[in-house]
Amino acid sequence: MIDRLEKILNRYNDIEQQMLDPEIASDPVRYGQLARERGQLERLALKYRELKTLDTQLADAKNILKEETDPELQSLAQSEIDQLEPERPSIVETLEELILDSSEPDYASLIMEIRAGTGGDEAALFARELFEMYSHLSGQKGWKIEVMESSTTELGGFKEIIASISGSGAYRVLKFESGGHRVQRIPETETKGRRHTSMATVAVLPEPTEVDIQIANDDLRIDTYRSSGPGGQHVNKTSSAIRITHLPTNIVVQCQDEKSQHKNKTKAMRVLRSRLFEQKHAEEELRRSAQRRTLIGTGDRSQRIRTYNFPENRVTDHRLGLTLYKLDHLLEGNLDELFNAAIAFDRRQRLEQGDGVENLDTD
Repeated sequence: MIDRLEKILNRYNDIEQQMLDPEIASDPVRYGQLARERGQLERLALKYRELKTLDTQLADAKNILKEETDPELQSLAQSEIDQLEPERPSIVETLEELILDSSEPDYASLIMEIRAGTGGDEAALFARELFEMYSHLSGQKGWKIEVMESSTTELGGFKEIIASISGSGAYRVLKFESGGHRVQRIPETETKGRRHTSMATVAVLPEPTEVDIQIANDDLRIDTYRSSGPGGQHVNKTSSAIRITHLPTNIVVQCQDEKSQHKNKTKAMRVLRSRLFEQKHAEEELRRSAQRRTLIGTGDRSQRIRTYNFPENRVTDHRLGLTLYKLDHLLEGNLDELFNAAIAFDRRQRLEQGDGVENLDTD
């Protein structure tokens, strides 16, 4: 493990030097690739550098204590040891967590797709509440959320909504939200007071860059059409809506939320890249899932991951075996308790499956 950390730190230092090269700085593609790689290595490299610095200081202080006979120097050395040694366990613990996290990919932004499932209008209303929950969370975390495409019902629910979420740590926690979300409650339209069960599905896809996924123009069929729904005369009278078909895979995406055809095309291409990226890595994910069958979730929308029971103010995460009686609190975006439990559960299971780290005691 120490050899791996040394390689990561050396690579990080090498990237920093390369990015100072004027020739590389003038090449946006190469510079962007290096910047992304540096970002992926940074937390682990800097934390390991911190551990190395602390260990060097400890070793120097212990040598002074061993070799020097001057009482004053020995006292100073012992004081430094007493100060530094308690810091080491915390650094090692953080480093081990980062090593685990680094074994899983992270991305600067993601595409979240929320769709109403069984339950008609009630499912669509719940899909809206899920989107609002993630919007509240994004506001608290300082993440940027941007609606890419949406389809509403007469009651104001969402048949489907697709949004981009970007910000530090967004993908790391939201990736666990993929799956089926079940709601149990008495709808306002229910005259006999019967409780209904409805479903909405969430899919969280990493959003790659143009560098990560390159799409040939010849592989695309782009159709324009008039937008439908609210938006006034401009939306309904101009062909601003875009439908893009990726011919090799037959993946179809569309966008009509913007008045500008160019903006709709840009958004649709972002969604297309995410779906192609997901498909590209599907085989690898299947292999990983076969090796680690007990992980928290596969991201399959058909997997029921959580139940929201309104009469009892209860949320149950079926993967974690965790029940919280604070549904109203969670719907306001206060999801850290759930997310922290999911991350801890994922780490424990990866350790059990052999994805752990060696003892980092370098003394």
